[in-house]
Amino acid sequence: MEDLNKILGQFKIPKSKYKFDVISNGFINDTYMVSANGAPEYILQRINNDVFTNVDSLIHNLDLVLPLLKGKHYQSVTLVKTALGKSFIKTESNHVWRLMTFIKNSLTFNTTTNPEIAFEAGKIIGLFHTILNNFDAELLEDTLPDFHNVSFRYQQFKEALVNAKLDTIKNSQKAIDFVNTHIKTLLHIKVDDLPVRVCHNDTKLNNILFSKSNKALCLIDLDTIMKGTFLYDFGDAVRTIANTAAEDEKDLSKINFTNALFESFVEGLSKHKDFFNPKELEYLSLGVVLLPFLHGIRALTDYLENNKYYKVSYENQNLDRCLSLFTFAQLALDNQDYMKSIILNKLV
Repeated sequence: MEDLNKILGQFKIPKSKYKFDVISNGFINDTYMVSANGAPEYILQRINNDVFTNVDSLIHNLDLVLPLLKGKHYQSVTLVKTALGKSFIKTESNHVWRLMTFIKNSLTFNTTTNPEIAFEAGKIIGLFHTILNNFDAELLEDTLPDFHNVSFRYQQFKEALVNAKLDTIKNSQKAIDFVNTHIKTLLHIKVDDLPVRVCHNDTKLNNILFSKSNKALCLIDLDTIMKGTFLYDFGDAVRTIANTAAEDEKDLSKINFTNALFESFVEGLSKHKDFFNPKELEYLSLGVVLLPFLHGIRALTDYLENNKYYKVSYENQNLDRCLSLFTFAQLALDNQDYMKSIILNKLV
């Protein structure tokens, strides 16, 4: 364990007696709330450079985009500079750390049953894209190449399947069958026909900060900001907003598609709908299938490879995640006509 006080001391912040508390929401980075005198002040994070192998590109993207993400209705998050004027430090053990400002009195939700939260989530995601609509996405670097490339993820899955243990394959046969049943449909989504945008690429509900009065403040966990299509941000948001169950819920009967939450989310999004392209609107409902499928096939691949990528707290957690995600993907398939009618009514 590295000395957190020593790491913190390399950033340009006031001297104080700081306290560190682990934030365990994320599956990738190590994250700590940094408090002084009992009040949260900063977020200290060790970037997982086994996953984000090109940290320079990651910081490059953040340095370009973060200064733009501010406004009357959008709270800004900033990277605290080091004493050398950089946005991160690298330790002797080759670990990369960065420090971000904390928005006080803010909170997050893993799931919700409250249509107001869903509405606010849609509104802030729409505002995020409106703010960045005129930014040249080609200036951004691909920190995670092929992150949402379904063909690439399917190839990874097939390679993992060839090398997996027989009992692991047997345990996950239901999930494997789901992939084989639906992969053709998702491979035919014409992503290349859609506008290239600056995307967050990880818009699950707990990556949105809210005020105590349930007003959305901004998006957080911005490491995945890259080029993409709005299909990705829409689908990722809906999978965690329209479903009131946990992401790795074991009881699949609890996985649901809640119409009221979906409609509230799209209503919030409609407050910033001018940036939409007609082709995007045509494919949005399929995005709600694509994103849980992509997350599910990644979790399944990791399970087949003995949990190399995601943090797990028990042996079959990746399989539970996968089955939960695939169950929601099936519900999204079942609700295609319904979603298209709501999108047509509210976003056109």
